Amino acid sequence: MFSMITRFFLFLVLVGCVFLLVRLFLYRTALIYVFNNWVHWVEDRVHVHQSFKVPELNDNFQENQFYDKVLTYVNSLTSMEDSDFTNLFAGKKSNDIVLCLDDNQTVHDEFLGARVSWTNAVEKGDNGKSLIRNLILRVKKKDKRRILRPYLQHIHTVSDEIELSPQRDVKLYMNTEKSHVCDGRWRSVPFTHPSTLETIAMDSDLKNRVKSDLESFLRSKQYYHRLGRVWKRSYLLYGPSGTGKSSFVAAMAKFLSYDVYDVDLFRVSDDSDLKMLLLQTTSKSIIVIEDLDRFMAEKNSSSSTAVSLSGLLNFMDGIVNSCCSDEKVMVFTMNNKERIDSAILRPGRIDVHIHFPLCDFSSFKSLANSYLGLKDHKLFPQVEEVFQSGATLSPAEVGEIMIANRSSPSRALKSVITAAKVGQRLSESSRFSADLSSETSGGFKDSSPPVRELRKLYGLLKLKSTSKIGPSDHESTQFQG
Repeated sequence: MFSMITRFFLFLVLVGCVFLLVRLFLYRTALIYVFNNWVHWVEDRVHVHQSFKVPELNDNFQENQFYDKVLTYVNSLTSMEDSDFTNLFAGKKSNDIVLCLDDNQTVHDEFLGARVSWTNAVEKGDNGKSLIRNLILRVKKKDKRRILRPYLQHIHTVSDEIELSPQRDVKLYMNTEKSHVCDGRWRSVPFTHPSTLETIAMDSDLKNRVKSDLESFLRSKQYYHRLGRVWKRSYLLYGPSGTGKSSFVAAMAKFLSYDVYDVDLFRVSDDSDLKMLLLQTTSKSIIVIEDLDRFMAEKNSSSSTAVSLSGLLNFMDGIVNSCCSDEKVMVFTMNNKERIDSAILRPGRIDVHIHFPLCDFSSFKSLANSYLGLKDHKLFPQVEEVFQSGATLSPAEVGEIMIANRSSPSRALKSVITAAKVGQRLSESSRFSADLSSETSGGFKDSSPPVRELRKLYGLLKLKSTSKIGPSDHESTQFQG
């Protein structure tokens, strides 16, 4: 009897060991994956499911904002790692990896004890070229009434938390030709511009006023709505080329964590097309039109531009704008606002005017501190003298000289002084030649020789550098508003 019990006990031990070995083998091979898929396949055949489609665009080709929320939520799921195919992208930091669901792949999620799935469905449009994107939610019918609405609200909450996070990935959107309307009018890339409000060269008081204005806007939703106004803010950035207007836009986007929509008016077919582009923008975004004065000049000189002044005004402050511009900032840049129609600049269409002047001694000191680490230098009085005598250098030009001579701060300052003096003499020579030629040739003005000489000077300054690095825009602004 005792031997029978012993043999039975040994048999149980043997069975247990075999079971453990089989279990270990399954977990170390793809068999457990196949087994789990088989269990889910059986479960799917037993239960009745219902599917819900979340399209990227609606019937009017307007962007579906809920699609963006769902996509943000789905890409944040830990089960993304279990998908058959997952795209890997670099994040904001060099060691960050971002997971994104590949086309026509499925990822699973659990909510309140129910198992659901999301499929990133992509198919070709009627024209055979454009792509139609939908996110398909599949849920058991027995769970639908219990979890559907709470689950969708959960998606809203999680995606909003991700969007409000300081680590939110900001994107740059660019408009495409109208022929691609079935596939959406905007194409995006990660917005990785390094400029911030902390790094730009700007008077500290002015910088605080800009920050205060932006922070006040972020907190003003209820105030705007109580007044019956759209929650938006518009800025005009004007000044010569190279004074940092584009870098300032990037700094605003980083400060607000807003996406940037860069509107190319020359790729817009007509006024209604411009309205459609506005309809397809999302909240928490900066809508930018650069070089508006150049566009208006070409429009006045020829009929090649299809957008009318009325269409542009409606884009800035029309019915469509009032219907889709909540929580948005509009920014317009130009070199000179004196020749712009006053209707464009009126309050309501432009709230804040910020002037970007040429470099002065104050902005020079900010640049010297940023580029060279200098708070003071024995050559500063000479630099101040040349700027006070009328030197005309842009912050970008000064920054380029400093980059080229960053290994020797003294040489960098001497190069700035030389460039400022030569530029001033060439400017005076240009004015003298213009006055002389206007008297002798009926007003014809030729300033190209001085410009060529100035370019030669910068070429010589660059040759002194031991390395070649591209120019960088820095800002010196005056806040009016």
